[in-house]
Amino acid sequence: MRDNGIIVGLDIGTTKITTVIGEVSPSGSVDIIGQGVVPSEGMKRGSVVNLERATHAIRQSVQAAERVSGVKVQSVFVSVAGNHAKAITSHGLAAIRRNQEINQADVDRAIENARAVPLDPNLEILHTLPQEYVVDGQEGIKSAVGMHGVRLEVDVHIVAGTAGPLLNLRRCVQEAGLQVEGFVLHALASGLATLEAHEQEQTTIVIDMGGGTTDIGVFKRGNLAHSASIPIGGEHVTNDLSQILKIPMEEAENVKKRYGAALPELADPDLTLEITTASGTTHAISAFELSRIIKPRISEVYSMIRDEIDQALGPVELVAQSVVLTGGASQLRGAVDLARDRFRLPARLGHPRGISGLSDIVSGPEYACSVGMVLYGIGQDGKVPLSVLNTPAPQPKPASQDTGRPSRPVALSDSGGPEAVTILTGGQNNPSADTPKPAAKPPPAKPKGEQPSLITRLQTMFKDWF
Repeated sequence: MRDNGIIVGLDIGTTKITTVIGEVSPSGSVDIIGQGVVPSEGMKRGSVVNLERATHAIRQSVQAAERVSGVKVQSVFVSVAGNHAKAITSHGLAAIRRNQEINQADVDRAIENARAVPLDPNLEILHTLPQEYVVDGQEGIKSAVGMHGVRLEVDVHIVAGTAGPLLNLRRCVQEAGLQVEGFVLHALASGLATLEAHEQEQTTIVIDMGGGTTDIGVFKRGNLAHSASIPIGGEHVTNDLSQILKIPMEEAENVKKRYGAALPELADPDLTLEITTASGTTHAISAFELSRIIKPRISEVYSMIRDEIDQALGPVELVAQSVVLTGGASQLRGAVDLARDRFRLPARLGHPRGISGLSDIVSGPEYACSVGMVLYGIGQDGKVPLSVLNTPAPQPKPASQDTGRPSRPVALSDSGGPEAVTILTGGQNNPSADTPKPAAKPPPAKPKGEQPSLITRLQTMFKDWF
């Protein structure tokens, strides 16, 4: 942590770049004093593909946070995501002189021995995270300093990144006039921000669903024990909708957020959308069929996560006790329900906790990584600070629930041009549609009758997915 108590997290994602500025008091409490979010440029799946555009977007995000906080940012913690981050678990050993207490130098020696593993010379070590200590065969020791024994052992989770992508990230940040205070694994930061106190005592899977990648962190008793990245995120769902419905990516993103669901049974049964393509042709699709396009892609992501954990640690149901979903794409209606079904474990949506100040602004799952980097800067030991665990989680802004029907939809007009999506049934395309009305029983679903030809084509395309 810097002397002035200011810690800045810079989350450089595929779809957006987020800057969060935190101020840490002497007691350890964290006030969020600045926040800036801009669309991402020059990034793809966690890697820089255009240095100039990425640098410009980073500069814009940081400047937006500076205007809110009134603080000039000099150095930042930068998130690392994507397949170029590699992780292994290594074992270290240190001998202790008889009748001597174990001191910090002995612990450091055991950790250093664990780090002495052959790594690809193209890799740069980002984190060395102790899991647990063993003293003379006694396992499950969280802190060995002050104990007596003659044999100290430690399991260490080592996270390394490919040098090339890290150099590109560092150059972009430096070109934006900033120093890189450290790189932080995306899954580690998200876990630090979202894990509740009781989840520190068990094994929890943290799934951060971003735009271009989905990052996985398995936390055992509060320590990151396994990490991986899946090269699929929310942007792939948007791309599926864009290709099938023949509409721009921006409109497809709006359709996904407003009317989509990861489970078709959660879609509004009475809602039908009229889609106008770029060529001017129109076709109709129900919210139910829209969700039938979305579900296979989310299921694919969960299946890949299961396979990764099964191969590395064993069957998910036997390894973990719960799942926490976070990241922007996790807010899709029904994503938590589908995760609960696919992993056969309790699942919830993770919101940043342990913060105050502008906590209501950064309370959404999409801020988990950037807030987590601020928390990481308190101790830089890869663990959730006690000051965070003792602070109640901020109340998130009212949003669509994980289950149930969506709020009354409105016609899309964000593009500023002719509307590509019009509601045929299930909503009113007029100003009075958003006026609250007394609760009433939902009307019975109208008979579908003869479906448009698009529905038939969709059913044919996806008949093997259900």
